[in-house]
Amino acid sequence: MLKSPYHGGHLEVIVGPMFSGKSEELIRRVTRAVIARQRVRVFKPLLDDRYHLSAVASHAGRTVDAVAVRDAAGIRSNLALDGGSETTLLGLPGGVLPDVVGIDEVQFFGADLVPLALELAAQGVRVILAGLDLDFRAEPFGPMPELLARAESVEKLTAICTVCGAPATRSQRLIGDRPARFDDPVVLVGAQESYEARCRVHHEVAN
Repeated sequence: MLKSPYHGGHLEVIVGPMFSGKSEELIRRVTRAVIARQRVRVFKPLLDDRYHLSAVASHAGRTVDAVAVRDAAGIRSNLALDGGSETTLLGLPGGVLPDVVGIDEVQFFGADLVPLALELAAQGVRVILAGLDLDFRAEPFGPMPELLARAESVEKLTAICTVCGAPATRSQRLIGDRPARFDDPVVLVGAQESYEARCRVHHEVAN
């Protein structure tokens, strides 16, 4: 059986800019847990329907089945954390938790994801969280700062800057091939038609 580097529940956070392989790494870890015959559940935000509504998908095309939820309360309901008697989608009695919970695109969830992740870890669940650490303005994104501070392990991935080829740590939003404005909405779901990976030097935000 796959051995975790930590005993009991813990938080693993995978961060980086777009096109850095965050979802790919989440899928890899979840797949290994499935091979090890662990009970696994994966969640994604309902608003992220770029590739598949009922799966986490990487830009490279790999997928793993997932439940799309609106918010952290949706995750709690699907896991029946309140100890209800219903059967969850996993087929477990209410209140019986999986061994591993994976959550993709964590930046789109609210601050209430943090106490939920901590509660799961406290109950012995390995929680794997993947998402952007910075928004298109290169500012901390959603609940990520607190999750990073509380995690047992953090893996920060980089992409390739589309301008110079250096390691990219930022997501460049483009509107009509021009940098987005600082006061544009923070959330805009998109892929190569809206974003590029950029290094610190070549990341731009219009005034």
